Amino acid sequence: MTSLTPQQFEQADGTGDWRALNAGADTWFDAASHRSGARFVRRVAELAEAAGHHPDVDLRARGVHLRLFSHDVRALTERDVALAREISAAAADLGLRADPSAVQRLQVAIDATDAEALGPFWAAALRYDRERDDLLVDPLGRQPRIWFQELDAPRPLRNRIHLDAGTAAELVADKTAALLAAGGRVTYENTWWRTIADAEGNEVDVFPLVAEHGSFADPGADDWRLTLTAAVHYPTGSFVRGVDLLEAVAGLADDAGLPLMVDLRYPGVTVDGGKDQHEAEGFVELARAVQAAARDLGLVADPTGVRDVQIGIDALDVPAVTAFWRTALDYVDDPRPELSELYDPRRLNPPVMFQQLDAPREQRNRIHLDLFVPADEAPARVAAAVAAGGRVVFDDYAPSWWTLADPEGNELDIAVTVGRAERAGLA
Repeated sequence: MTSLTPQQFEQADGTGDWRALNAGADTWFDAASHRSGARFVRRVAELAEAAGHHPDVDLRARGVHLRLFSHDVRALTERDVALAREISAAAADLGLRADPSAVQRLQVAIDATDAEALGPFWAAALRYDRERDDLLVDPLGRQPRIWFQELDAPRPLRNRIHLDAGTAAELVADKTAALLAAGGRVTYENTWWRTIADAEGNEVDVFPLVAEHGSFADPGADDWRLTLTAAVHYPTGSFVRGVDLLEAVAGLADDAGLPLMVDLRYPGVTVDGGKDQHEAEGFVELARAVQAAARDLGLVADPTGVRDVQIGIDALDVPAVTAFWRTALDYVDDPRPELSELYDPRRLNPPVMFQQLDAPREQRNRIHLDLFVPADEAPARVAAAVAAGGRVVFDDYAPSWWTLADPEGNELDIAVTVGRAERAGLA
């Protein structure tokens, strides 16, 4: 197969619903309900089976997110173009509207003096695979990638940005051992989480530490694992069998009147409530019904497939910093007034929480975020983020990326992949 650049993919006939980001092409189709989205996913599955090529599918209460990528050649190809055309035609037949402006993908970048040494620590922290020396990926493609960037000079002080990495409670002890073996050290611990720093001081919070905090008391929902969210992963062995479970879950969620995230991958399905949504009335009953439906299909839960990531930012002026990130990420506020948290309204990217900082930390962070957005959305997003209190600190490579800083110096790269290869003379 011939590899395509992101620009070549977007210029191909019939791909107007799609936007190339970093490792694939994405789109979003609005849908009226879980069931409506599931009917569309069934059509997508029929097309994917015929093509022998399967997208990543994220079903939400109000739409479906799809991602295409030829993993065997690590690039977009004509095979992706062909399937994109067919999926868009199927959506049109069902009366579904594409909104490609809705897609974006968050990545965590870690500046490191020795990326090779830090790689095993972060692979263990997030239970990721090492795709390249400088890149770690979630094997299920649900959580943000981790990219290591060479550090030009040591920055020894503590970051203002850290990661929270939840996992099944029964795996926390082994995870902690692996982190310590990879050069980590415990910097804080309470009854709920343990903070562990890598060899260069970057921190991750590991949780839950107590088994009873990590599961529902209801034995009918014991497949589920609790972190910041409630989630369960079922290996399915085939894409079509995964659609069977997705359809069943869609109907149960609509009947319960509760939103669920149902992420279909070729190896299996993850059902996720979203951060703190399992506290809603009726959620345990819904979890029990989902588990029963999965077992009726002969599926067995695999707790190792549950991963949870949240980004934490320390700030002196929490409202000012939150205002920047709300606009820059196009996120919305958590409605609970006692919390300073933001989340992706489509719940496709991880939440961000803000903690009160007791004293300034002037050193530039070793961790920053990269936000990949559609090329036609990037300039407006940069302008909006600046209007929300940010400032551009580097734009020598615009329109490939702009580095922005929030009012306290935490950095975000707003990045575009379309046209990079052409500008570099590589296509």
